[in-house]
Amino acid sequence: MSRLGKTPIPIPRGIELKVAGGEVHVKGPKGSLSRPIPDGISIKMDGEFACIEKDENVEMPKTNHGLYRALINNLVIGVSKGFEKRLGLVGVGYRANLQGQELDLQLGFSHPTKLKIPKTVTVTIEKNILIIITGVDKHAVGQFAATIRSMKPPEPYKGKGIRYEGERVRKKAGKAAKGKTAA
Repeated sequence: MSRLGKTPIPIPRGIELKVAGGEVHVKGPKGSLSRPIPDGISIKMDGEFACIEKDENVEMPKTNHGLYRALINNLVIGVSKGFEKRLGLVGVGYRANLQGQELDLQLGFSHPTKLKIPKTVTVTIEKNILIIITGVDKHAVGQFAATIRSMKPPEPYKGKGIRYEGERVRKKAGKAAKGKTAA
């Protein structure tokens, strides 16, 4: 049995968790989410906690127990608190703008860089260089943040590009930093 899978999931007040038809439905103040559950995984409510149990008679990898516990925990956190990713643009002339349901990025390319914002995610921009992505679905928030970052990942020589807030970029020494040899 999985150690992570055995830990109960705390259900805060105002959060409603139901299992019906092979799916778990979680409803809260920020919205509602659902996720299918495979055969062999069951959810038992115990007061303010939900316990994920694995049926030993059904053949499945042991790792699924901890995986589905983490996925259901993310649903509960998403509808109660939500998820947020912050991206910073580092570079001269790099900026971001919102144009309706599109994110317009100026990243030094000769062509316009526009990304369509998914419906499950909200994007706000501060000071034209900080992109804040929020939503209830952890996967959607993280995937959209990764898509934005992939447009111009930080390069190792000057550190220019799009990076997560708090991300440290290891810089390499350029040609001039190499030791000079006597001629």
